[in-house]
Amino acid sequence: MYDVLVIGAGPAGISASIYARRANKKVLVLYNSISNLEKASVIDNYYGFENGITGKELFQKGIKQAQNLGVEVKKEEVINIEVDEVFEVTTTLNKYKSKTVILATGNKKIAPNIKGIAEFEGKGISYCAICDGFFYRNKNIAVIGNGNYAISEANILKNVTQNITILTNGVEDAPEEMQKFNVIKRKIKEIIGENKVSGIIFEDGSNINVDGIFIAIGEAGGIDFAKKLGIITSNNNICTNEFMQTNIPGLFSCGDLVGGLLQVNKSAYEGAIAGLNAVKHLNNV
Repeated sequence: MYDVLVIGAGPAGISASIYARRANKKVLVLYNSISNLEKASVIDNYYGFENGITGKELFQKGIKQAQNLGVEVKKEEVINIEVDEVFEVTTTLNKYKSKTVILATGNKKIAPNIKGIAEFEGKGISYCAICDGFFYRNKNIAVIGNGNYAISEANILKNVTQNITILTNGVEDAPEEMQKFNVIKRKIKEIIGENKVSGIIFEDGSNINVDGIFIAIGEAGGIDFAKKLGIITSNNNICTNEFMQTNIPGLFSCGDLVGGLLQVNKSAYEGAIAGLNAVKHLNNV
């Protein structure tokens, strides 16, 4: 059992972990994909580096600093978060329990550019298998995605129907485990229906009939988890108060994921606020 589990190892997540660890809390940081910070060739507007520093170097230094303080840092892909009395975070390798969670994944803003997605959200298109799978018992379901996250959502949906098709939307390279499902790799042209989803048309002119579509593209990000957990969002950003607290007690968010100035300085500051207030939450429980 961890006191604080941070998802994301950029400046927001690492700053949060450092402040929580300095308060003598048991802290775990999980991350997997390349962060926006790592992609920056040179950062010359961050305090303390007179000749600038590469994003990759700053990223690595941050992780090392956290580890030197006793923060556990693991490279594992997070595919699900659930909350009951405590938070349970599932990766492709393990399950972890924590008293608080800090989302600092950055904002990948991965949304498929497919005609009909926006029109049918809430009318057959869902972003959460656990939330909405029950409504599609014994019906035809499609999952749009090409990685472990799509497989995880499809596995959840197996509890309500066996009629599941994974659509990679043109991506040929897919995990081997995906082969236990019906997989279509053709590029999607359009999602169709009248008052709700009824089918999908592919660019080659072929089509399939579906009753529901679940979006699970790439890795699950902060916004995906927010939709699953019922966290309030606005304009694809997580909403927090001045303490970086979301509407779910014990769950905080910071950095690019909450919008505003997309800079290392701002992310590090918000990470500090999130870490300190996660500690306050723990001390008051």
